[in-house]
Amino acid sequence: MKEVLDLIKQELEASFEANGYDKKYAFVSLSNRPDLCEYQCNGALPAAKEYHKAPMEIAEAIAASLQSKDAFESVEACKPGFLNIKLFPSFVAAYLNDMARDTGRYGVEENKAPKTVIIDYGGANVAKPLHVGHLRSAVIGESIKRLKRFAGDKVIGDVHLGDWGLQMGLIITELSERKPDLCYFDEAYDGEYPTEPPFTISDLEEIYPTASGKSKEDEEFKARAMKATAELQQGRRGYRALLQHILNVSVTDLKKNYDSLNVEFDLWKGESDAQPYIPDMVQKMKDDGFAYISEGALVVDVKEDTDKKEIPPCMILKSDGASLYNTTDLATMVWREKDYQPDEYVYVVDKRQELYFTQVFRCAKKTGIVPKDTALTFVGFGTMNGKDGKPFKTREGGVMRLSNLISEINEKMYAKIMENGTMSEDEAKRTAQIVGLSAVKYGDLSNQASKDYIFDIDRFISFEGNTGPYILYTIVRIKSIIAKYGKDFGGFEIPVPTTESEKNLELELAKFNSAIRGAYEETAPHRICAYIYDLANAFNHFYHETRILAMEDEKKKGEYIRLLALTKDVLETCTDILGFDVPERM
Repeated sequence: MKEVLDLIKQELEASFEANGYDKKYAFVSLSNRPDLCEYQCNGALPAAKEYHKAPMEIAEAIAASLQSKDAFESVEACKPGFLNIKLFPSFVAAYLNDMARDTGRYGVEENKAPKTVIIDYGGANVAKPLHVGHLRSAVIGESIKRLKRFAGDKVIGDVHLGDWGLQMGLIITELSERKPDLCYFDEAYDGEYPTEPPFTISDLEEIYPTASGKSKEDEEFKARAMKATAELQQGRRGYRALLQHILNVSVTDLKKNYDSLNVEFDLWKGESDAQPYIPDMVQKMKDDGFAYISEGALVVDVKEDTDKKEIPPCMILKSDGASLYNTTDLATMVWREKDYQPDEYVYVVDKRQELYFTQVFRCAKKTGIVPKDTALTFVGFGTMNGKDGKPFKTREGGVMRLSNLISEINEKMYAKIMENGTMSEDEAKRTAQIVGLSAVKYGDLSNQASKDYIFDIDRFISFEGNTGPYILYTIVRIKSIIAKYGKDFGGFEIPVPTTESEKNLELELAKFNSAIRGAYEETAPHRICAYIYDLANAFNHFYHETRILAMEDEKKKGEYIRLLALTKDVLETCTDILGFDVPERM
């Protein structure tokens, strides 16, 4: 279905041309004065300069030629040359009935040329628990993945694990001190390694911080860890077996944690998966004349003539020949091109890494790792702060585990639900998990990704205001009304609105495909949050003014239920894209 804005624009374009003006001036937008009109066109103002006429003369001519059109209840020319537009209620109702018949998509057309997209998000490190710093990447990335899939793209989500580098050497070295007799440390051992790991996830989560602390105080320990890292990367058999154990144990635990966030990855690849591609990639960069030695390191120049600030070269190998994150990220693109040939890469990472990704993206294009027309999109997110405006911490001042944060929110939500006394403890706990997740995700996603925001648990779990629980409560309210109606309403049409609140609700519903398109084009889930907040407000205003179930006119009642059903479907489609579910009751 075409968007309402496009349908209006078509009519205005025809009118501008019929009156002798270029159709480029027929741009339409939502009214910034909804008390005066629903849509507006300001094209007469710039047209007046080209055609040397008064803006009001042009606006009045356009308004007069649109009066007979079926879509417009009124088109008024207002000084100094605005066109204020209101739609016929019958036009809006007809549009919604077409939406309602398009089950599952509700007027949103799939991309005619769907893209293959790889989204790199999550960024968890093995052997370390997820903390609040991982929240934004997971939540934003998951929503972008779902949004692009809804638009019709083929989307592959990759967690891109941190499983290479010094952290692995630290774990191996600490483990060798604790359990020196393990066969993994015997270079002469040539048998099969045990299938069961010599540690649990709890062991790993204690081993790494201990080893990291030692390395900062004990130079000899750090040197041994660096040696172990190098031997791991060079393929030492026992260390590679330990790495596999670390991955198996960590990924199992990480999947549980991501499941609690309703986040799923298609690929659980890590930095280690890119290592086999590095030697050939580096050699090709040298052979093609892109890579050269600078102060002992191998680098590729990525600066451009249009740069307004200095962009340093992209380092490929350190002076000792060791690889870096740059190397791994570029090699990861090599295998992604080999396996998927994506049209677009999307990286959801801290916005402070923007310079780094500028270097990597330019290097990938310059050296031919990705084709010139491949889109490389950086979605940089801001910091999640506490009420004090500083990065979110525990009460003791440490970094909070993500699982602890989720548990704290669920407990608060559970207590809130139990206050109502309408649910059993088990149902209240299940509902608290669903509503608590909406609080976390909506609280994050309702902010523009690049902005820092205050993580205020008490505000996020409120059932009032611009929160996830408010959105869910609205949907549950609609479900309850439909359930009480208890009849088949499939044969009813959505009604022609007769009141202001009814028309406002229908107008908000009609913006659904525009909201999805805008969010998709801008890679901006916060646009969907803004839309469903407005839609929920419009519904609740209509609900408080309208006696739906008490109506004696059965036809009108059935039509209202049909309108409510579409509202629920659109809201639930949006919450699914945002990545949270809806309970049956609250």
